[in-house]
Amino acid sequence: MLFKMVKLRLLNTIAPAYFYTATVVTFALYFLLFMPTVFQRQDVMLNPTMLTHTAVFLFFMGNALGNYTMTIWYPSESANETVIPVCSPDCPDRIDAHYLLNGRHFCKVCKKVILKRDHHCFFTGNCIGNRNMRYFIMFSIYTSCCCLYSLVIGVAYITMEYSISFENPLTFLSLLPLSTGYFFLGLISGLQFFLVVMLYIWLGIGLVSAGFCCQQLLLVARGQTWCELQKGYLSESRGTWRANLTDVFGSRWALGLFLPVQTVESVPGNWQVYHDHKHD
Repeated sequence: MLFKMVKLRLLNTIAPAYFYTATVVTFALYFLLFMPTVFQRQDVMLNPTMLTHTAVFLFFMGNALGNYTMTIWYPSESANETVIPVCSPDCPDRIDAHYLLNGRHFCKVCKKVILKRDHHCFFTGNCIGNRNMRYFIMFSIYTSCCCLYSLVIGVAYITMEYSISFENPLTFLSLLPLSTGYFFLGLISGLQFFLVVMLYIWLGIGLVSAGFCCQQLLLVARGQTWCELQKGYLSESRGTWRANLTDVFGSRWALGLFLPVQTVESVPGNWQVYHDHKHD
């Protein structure tokens, strides 16, 4: 039990550092390599195509970072809970959380009581719950968009700079193993190998973020959480999907789609009444 908790706390430290590093590297590659090579014209310093793609990239990156910050800035812990619960060694709940009734969970990693807890996100270092679910979903959406967009631009750069054709789909699938072998044989530069690795990192993060987004949207539409899914409550749903989405995204949801701003104040009263009835 102690060893597992140590691993969780270590992951809680490494994951945010990984996210920040990937963000800085992506930003640097785009402006130092991709933009001058893919979009630069010899006769024009700033052309409409370059400005358009730069605006799209900054829009994706800004919303991803903005919603990431909002996810941390608006944590879901209970402001009324000051006593840290103590779990017995044979606690039946998951190692990272303990159910406390009334829809409250004690997160053993955060060491806080969380309202409407969905899961602990190691990339943000806190729990996702009633106050920051909307920001987490938008963070997942824009992280996926930013990574997949960077993947496309990266492929374009490699095509132009190293004359590699991606017309055959198998080219991308075999690119990493071949590049690894070529790199250790000294046939390609370290920069080229690093760019190939980043392509796969962007693909992986983009697909995982898109999967998280789809999963969370489905659960939100049903008025449920990941914790409830693990306890077997998926067959039950609360309210209509439209009302459930409004509870999370607010009435000004359209504004939140384009800007990382607060669009709803969470009032969990009705939600707690529902959980009191369900867990009695």
